[in-house]
Amino acid sequence: MKEKRMKESTVWQIAAHAVMITGSVLAVFPFVLLVIASFTDNQTALMNGYSFFPEKWSLEAYSYIAREWMTVGRAYLMTIAVTVIGTVLSLVITSTFAFAVSNDKLPGHKILMFMSIFTMLFNGGIVASYYIYSNIFHIKNTIWALIVPSLLMSPFNVVLVKNYYQNSISSSILEAAQIDGASVFQVFRKIVLPLSVPILATIGLMTAIAYWNDWTNGLYFLTEKDGANLYTIQLVLNKINENVNFLANNSELSVRAASMPSTTIRMAIAVVGVLPIMIAYPFFQKYFVKGITLGGVKE
Repeated sequence: MKEKRMKESTVWQIAAHAVMITGSVLAVFPFVLLVIASFTDNQTALMNGYSFFPEKWSLEAYSYIAREWMTVGRAYLMTIAVTVIGTVLSLVITSTFAFAVSNDKLPGHKILMFMSIFTMLFNGGIVASYYIYSNIFHIKNTIWALIVPSLLMSPFNVVLVKNYYQNSISSSILEAAQIDGASVFQVFRKIVLPLSVPILATIGLMTAIAYWNDWTNGLYFLTEKDGANLYTIQLVLNKINENVNFLANNSELSVRAASMPSTTIRMAIAVVGVLPIMIAYPFFQKYFVKGITLGGVKE
């Protein structure tokens, strides 16, 4: 009986590994094709389409990015600034709110949590949000247009952090610190935050990826006339997808539209845009797995 169970377990492990390997390969293939396409000659891509084995290789797209780094590089720096500022502010808001509602003794904590969860199901819609941000907060054509609309707390992140506080940090430690005279802010800053690195790294990574890949805020709140200098790398890529002559028509560029590798430039900018996330993810992976596991558990 024991040998039979061991054989069944081995079969399931082999099947599980086969499924995961297949899924991983299928997930990697599109990115490999993206990279290869960015190194493909533009005319070859136009005539034959994208291929894992292109007839002709070329660095034309990356050479174009290097020549026009004033536009692409500025968008890249703007993306980094928006991601860093937005992620830090989001972590501050989410962690403090989750700490408050994780205290069952806080009057009205259930109401506050309900109000947070309610926003997962209902919201004011695009029109109302656009009117408020544009006419009341006046963030249109400012850097805050890329940060504030996504800054409001994610209920999912709040639940993860709240559960982590309740299940991974002993309440006796917090009570002992308060008995010793520590204030609520001292308890949060000196005890809770140092013990919450896994979950904060987890939601920080998810928030950073969301900010890095976001282009809808710029689409809604930035205009080409007054907000073009605030375009992020995703907005530049979106503009290229809408009009392959966008970079060439920009007043700052001197190269004619005909000289732009319109097909492969999209792939090259996509590769440049995704590299920082790929470089940063391995450093956060262990925290990501641990944070999701512990933050998603509710006793």
